[in-house]
Amino acid sequence: MFNEPLVAAAMIFALFAIAEIISIASKARIPMLFIVFFGYLMLLWTGVFPEDIAEKSYFVPFAAMLPAVLIVHMGTLIPFKQLKEQYKAVIIALSGVIVAVFLVLAIVAPIIGYAGAASALGPLTGGIIAYIISAEKLTEIGLVSLVTIPALILGIQNFVGMPLAAYFLRKRGLKIQKEIHDGTYQGEANKEKDYTEQAEETKKWKIRIPERYKTSTILLFQVFIGGAIATVLDSVTGINYSLWALAIGIIGSLIGFYPGKVMERANSFGITMALLIVVVMSSMNSITPSMFTEHLPAVIFIMVVGVIGILIGGLLSSKWLKWDTNKGVPVALTALFGFPGDYILCEEVSRSLGKTKEEQETIFNDLVTPMLIGGFTTVTISSVIIASILMSFL
Repeated sequence: MFNEPLVAAAMIFALFAIAEIISIASKARIPMLFIVFFGYLMLLWTGVFPEDIAEKSYFVPFAAMLPAVLIVHMGTLIPFKQLKEQYKAVIIALSGVIVAVFLVLAIVAPIIGYAGAASALGPLTGGIIAYIISAEKLTEIGLVSLVTIPALILGIQNFVGMPLAAYFLRKRGLKIQKEIHDGTYQGEANKEKDYTEQAEETKKWKIRIPERYKTSTILLFQVFIGGAIATVLDSVTGINYSLWALAIGIIGSLIGFYPGKVMERANSFGITMALLIVVVMSSMNSITPSMFTEHLPAVIFIMVVGVIGILIGGLLSSKWLKWDTNKGVPVALTALFGFPGDYILCEEVSRSLGKTKEEQETIFNDLVTPMLIGGFTTVTISSVIIASILMSFL
């Protein structure tokens, strides 16, 4: 049955739909991605889904190109004028990562060994790229069995980080909602124009593309060109394509080449996001029940200590910077899931709490920029540096 690409695709989207229904019904208390990843593992382990279901659906070859494109889109979500104000999000994100690394090395490494603890820290504070760095080094020096630890961390960190972040984001959202009703809300959504309006302000030095040419096809061409340039610059400079893609999105939005929320305006964001989730989901194929049994105690130990470190770092730095801790702590927790989880959580919380479209947008706009900045600080930048440095000592 699953040999038919359309059947395999339908089953994957059935899982997404069920996860979305549960998320909506729980008012984002149970994140959609948590259900997708946990459900996917259960379906794999019980034999309901074959391990190659993503490949059978023909999603993976196309979806593999999408991260750069989506990151360009992310750059168009962030108003340039607000970037200078997001240094607090960067500090909070880094504080969580630094405290987590310190605690894991100080508490966990003496018990399970430096190699096991160090190999977990890259994925714990980031994502797939940091995992690959760790796994390649372990394989190179003959510690193949330890590859399971970073793999398990990568597989389960979403299950821990996303519910925790959703809890704090909901509390922040409820506070914003109360302030809106009281007429006391003074957040960025009230101080600044809408993202799309900001990106399209008329200035002499901006590129002015006539509105009639901003069709879905042309907008997709623009965003794919940005992604392509980012990947070429990666190969030429050695700097990760994600950094180039973000810069291209921000600069392109600033000069008027990209309208705000470009992929939403191209009516393609939903399907693109779903395909990216398929790529992330399929990276969990190698995790088996026996791997959990053998390495679960060490993984739990690392996760507990690491998450406590992230929470402590996020809490202390939020208080030091005089930020609402319900806004700052989730920024630190982005180390555990990054993009697209950070974006989706903001979307889910705002959708579930907002009584009107305007209220939903106000809550979303307050949450999304620091979360995106936090995710890039941790997953894209710091985790790769951490993994590279720590693994070099093996």
